[in-house]
Amino acid sequence: MSVDWSSDYRVVDLSVTVSEDLPSYWPGHMPFASKVWNYFQPTEILGETIPSFAPYQTRFWVIDEHCGTHFDGPTHFIPPDHSGLPWAGERGAETGDKVPLTDFMGPGVCLDVRHLRHKASVDQGQSPWIHAEDIRTWEVNYGGLNPGEVVLFYTGWDQHYRTDPEGRQYAHNPLVLKTGEAWPAPDVEAMLYLYSRGIRCVGTDAPSMGAAHDGVPVHQEGLSRGMRFIEVLSDLGQLSPRGFFFIFLPIKVKGSTGGPGRAIAMTPTRSND
Repeated sequence: MSVDWSSDYRVVDLSVTVSEDLPSYWPGHMPFASKVWNYFQPTEILGETIPSFAPYQTRFWVIDEHCGTHFDGPTHFIPPDHSGLPWAGERGAETGDKVPLTDFMGPGVCLDVRHLRHKASVDQGQSPWIHAEDIRTWEVNYGGLNPGEVVLFYTGWDQHYRTDPEGRQYAHNPLVLKTGEAWPAPDVEAMLYLYSRGIRCVGTDAPSMGAAHDGVPVHQEGLSRGMRFIEVLSDLGQLSPRGFFFIFLPIKVKGSTGGPGRAIAMTPTRSND
């Protein structure tokens, strides 16, 4: 059977746009910056003289490893073995460039957890938890999770990335000011349940896989077991609960703790029987 990618599949871009005027970076980390290095001819941009060594344009970036749509590698939270630090282990040597690309792709499932955002019991600046029971309930409705599948948590939080001009509600308010709602996040039990089901790659359209008020434990438990987290996804509402193929391709930087990249879903437009 031949496959016509242009007609048999639709490519859904699940990545956010990185920009200086969007909340691309984690509060307190290096802000994203993009500057013109060379222009087609000498010119002035925002009061700054830009040289021209030849008739082409190129820009340079200042970017944190965990900026925009990105993945968390093991070394983001797992120290090197024999370092004497808590959670040190063999995964502390698996830098981002050593993570196999096949770990970032597979049949996708999308769990809609938007309803958790409206829990009245959630305090200001605290994330409502995604529990293992929430995942099991989803399995009752859509079928059990299978080893090798990529689980995506659809929180709807990316709306703040696009609609809040200053990006305050996306991450700054819940993290820094401890005000307003915070994104739903899996607790440790939920992540370990996914691991027990053979899930190794988990994504979210929130700023972090961890909760706004307690984000470290789920990273330690998951990354120490070789799980891969992809954060700051977007437009998960375009996906069905099942039936798509997920792919994330990060940039390859030696010694990295993760890195930004492009996430897509391949969704069939018709039956390939």
